[in-house]
Amino acid sequence: MKNLIQPHALLEFGLNNENAEQLSKKVNAILATSSPEKAWQQISKNVLTSQLPFSIHLFLFKQIFPNWPHELESAPAWIPDAEFIKTTHIARTLDTLNMNHFHEFHTWSVTHYEKFWDFIIDKLKIVFQKKSDAICDLKLGVESPNWLPGAKLNIAESCFAAPAEKTAIVFQSEQGSLQKLTYGELNQLSNQIANSLIHIGLRSGDPIAIDMPMTHFAVAIYLGIIKMGGVVVSIADSFSKDEITTRLRIAKTKALFTQDFILRDAKKLPLYEKVVEAQAPRTIVLPCEENVTVQLRSEDLDWQTFLVDNTQFQAQPCEPMDHCNILFSSGTTGEPKAIPWNHTTPIKVASDAYFHQNIQADDVLAWPTNLGWMMGPWLIFAALINHATIALYNGVPRNRPFGQFIEDARVTLLGVVPTLVASWRQSQCMEGLNWNEIRAFSSTGECSNPEDMLYLMSLAGYKPVIEYCGGTEIGGAYVTSTMVENNYPSAFTTPALGLDFILTDENGQKSETGEVALIPPSIGLSTELLNANPHQVYFANMPKSPDGKILRRHGDQLQQISDRLYCVLGRADDTMKLGGIKISSAEIERTVAGIDGIIETAAIAISPNGHGPSHLIIVAATQNKLDKESIKTQMQKKINQNLNPLFKIHDLVFVTELPKTASNKIMRRVLRTQLQETTS
Repeated sequence: MKNLIQPHALLEFGLNNENAEQLSKKVNAILATSSPEKAWQQISKNVLTSQLPFSIHLFLFKQIFPNWPHELESAPAWIPDAEFIKTTHIARTLDTLNMNHFHEFHTWSVTHYEKFWDFIIDKLKIVFQKKSDAICDLKLGVESPNWLPGAKLNIAESCFAAPAEKTAIVFQSEQGSLQKLTYGELNQLSNQIANSLIHIGLRSGDPIAIDMPMTHFAVAIYLGIIKMGGVVVSIADSFSKDEITTRLRIAKTKALFTQDFILRDAKKLPLYEKVVEAQAPRTIVLPCEENVTVQLRSEDLDWQTFLVDNTQFQAQPCEPMDHCNILFSSGTTGEPKAIPWNHTTPIKVASDAYFHQNIQADDVLAWPTNLGWMMGPWLIFAALINHATIALYNGVPRNRPFGQFIEDARVTLLGVVPTLVASWRQSQCMEGLNWNEIRAFSSTGECSNPEDMLYLMSLAGYKPVIEYCGGTEIGGAYVTSTMVENNYPSAFTTPALGLDFILTDENGQKSETGEVALIPPSIGLSTELLNANPHQVYFANMPKSPDGKILRRHGDQLQQISDRLYCVLGRADDTMKLGGIKISSAEIERTVAGIDGIIETAAIAISPNGHGPSHLIIVAATQNKLDKESIKTQMQKKINQNLNPLFKIHDLVFVTELPKTASNKIMRRVLRTQLQETTS
């Protein structure tokens, strides 16, 4: 491999002759004496800097791993060293359990799931008012497990086991300065909220909605509702009036918290007005600035009038299976599923964070999110039960001030959605910041692009990206990665601890590529739906596993690309047949990615007039004026080379932005309907 990189090849990326010569010498000296894996680790750590354009990073990565990204398993972008592995929760647990390998641990966690959950409940120091004599009662079968029968607890209490003086939340608004809230202060504020809710007549079991940005007040409100035995109804602040109305109705909501306005890019967007139009029940209104500046309905209260002085509160004892939060599926078609979390679901959240993201007490977690979808509650429980710190930025995460906040707050784990990373890569707005405190990234919400994930790693000196795929109905992930294994951009290395799955083909047979079928039981798996029959949704017409186990439908499509490596292909209902061959939208989107000026794409199959073979249409989001035929030719070439020449692009449609759900998933059905109408 000596002299693999020629200086003239680097000149194309803007280097002068001297710098190109120096860089090629450094790289080639490493390549001459190391395997590709070890060479990349040295080059990424000691040679590549933020001063070099990412195009050079990408060029070198592809030279070292020539089969990437078509063979994700060929290119580990991060390899943990032995000393680091020793510091992880997984390694320490392996020592405790006298095990040698992580995958031995995973097998034990599902074959002896009661022992596993007992172990993690003890390790996380979950607070009980009365302990259970058992972990799981399966009298009603694996579809309806009863976790921790006979116990009494309120999961909010487990969020305050850290020292009172420790920072619980570090936060900042777009125009503000960095502020902090300790665990003691957050505990007292949530106690005030619990007392205030009871003071205005609300009781244990009442559904109480939150429709506001994810601020430190929103976190305190969330925990205060749970403390008094209430049930949080999660509503994203981006929802329309009709979407709010639907969720309030399904959950039979008794009260709601909101803000008068939302501040975004120095603009005041009305929020209270929207919830009033949605016919919200009694509403408590917080100010986005100093004071509430809107006229309230007679039954509503401003924040200061609502809040009583009493900062002492004894958390309401609850059954483990009592609801603590009602969340909703994306609702891209029809009525959204109303999914209750109970007081055991956060144990799954905290377990995933403890093992897979390796959250330590000195960690600072940032994840641009909202309480309207699961990563908002996930962030609260993942951080606080593990005694870590939440970092909240009340503003737009696409812009550089968010990146400056990540630097100033000394964030150690940064969660992202792939669309956000694609935006950062296009604008280059996060380059040149000091993100050296980051130990890991984590990505969820949609299929990621390998090049974008490599770019993300480069922003922090090549730290791993923990891919994390699951959903509201799981309380976390079913497939993810770890900090003790090699990290491959856009690839998953393991089923989540305490949970297992198989992949099934169209005939219900086990396959290396197919639909995810979960193997219950596991803490975190939803057992109820407020507006649907859970058996029909999850279990009806499902095959059994080869060893006769009941399987639970999930809906994702995965490909197992090696013994312990997986790639998510998208949803089972986001597939198409082109030229008689079945392909997922996500696979086409991943293939055509990486073209300058294109932020992201959606691959849609349309049948002309609703009949005949499907036509492939690519909808591409861009802020630039691009030549349609040129871009279409580039995309077709990528498809011909990397997928199949039979997959012909019928049309390319430019838009400024793809339609998204509140959880940032592309609404392909909406696009499909729109395109079908224009072609029929």
